[in-house]
Formats: sequence, C-alpha cells, structure tokens
Amino acid sequence: MSGVVEHVDVAVPIRTVYDQWTQFEEFPHFMEGVQEVRQLSETMTHWTVEIAGVKREFDAEITEQLPDERVAWKSTGGTQQAGVVTFHRLDEGHTRVTLQMDFEPHGVVEQAGDKLGVVDRRAKGDLERFKTFIERRGQETGAWRGSVDRPTP
Repeated sequence: MSGVVEHVDVAVPIRTVYDQWTQFEEFPHFMEGVQEVRQLSETMTHWTVEIAGVKREFDAEITEQLPDERVAWKSTGGTQQAGVVTFHRLDEGHTRVTLQMDFEPHGVVEQAGDKLGVVDRRAKGDLERFKTFIERRGQETGAWRGSVDRPTP
C-alpha cells in the first residue's frame, strides 16, 4: 500500500466547506481524472475514473461521517483504497481540509507514477481546485448533514 497526506486552507467557513465536500457528484468539477461519481445510497458511491488513459470503475463505502469533522471511506472491490478527509476550523471564515489516503497501485505504470509522486501532486491539485471551486461560489451546491457511525471492530 502507498499513501498520501495533503491539506489546503480555504477562505470559507467550516460548515460550507464540509457541506460542499458531501456533494460527491460534484467531484468531477475539481478532481482530475474523475469522470463521474454517483451516490447510490447514504453510504455507497460508484466512481468512474480515467488515469493515464486507463479507465476504472469501483464502488466506495462511506465508513464514517461526522458533520463538520470528517468523512472516511474504503473501496469495496476492484481498486483498493481507503481514506479520510478531515475539516478543521481555523477561524470563523477559514477551514483547513486534510486528505489522508492509502491505495494499492496496479501495474508498472501506476507503480512508477506512485514512486514519482504523481498521486501526491494530483491530490494537492485536487485540493487546490476544490479551494478555488468553493471560494468562487461562496456557498455549497447542497449538503448532507447526516452521520455515519464508525463500524465496530
């Protein structure tokens, strides 16, 4: 497994930032390579991505969600990955968004890209594009304020 940790500071209140992040179907607007995300239920999403000319589809399950604090997920087949996005109030109008993700690169191209830091740069770029997206809008496109409890071991 490989991992990435990146963060970005956003000039928007934490509630707005969190609410926008819960709008998974909007991810293609700021995530490079993400073609589509469909929300299948409160805890399941279906992703279509294309990276370096390789198209993949996979499902991801929301494993924990606490409003204004965190959203955690794991893939449920195919592409192996898991992660968490946390939201930290810096002050009334600023929020830090931190992404932590573990993933299993497949094949020589993905393994080489991982070693060259491609995933780290893509994650940083995605967070920067999210920052631009939400700061320009100034408000979320929607919100889901429900909670998903962490599974018990």
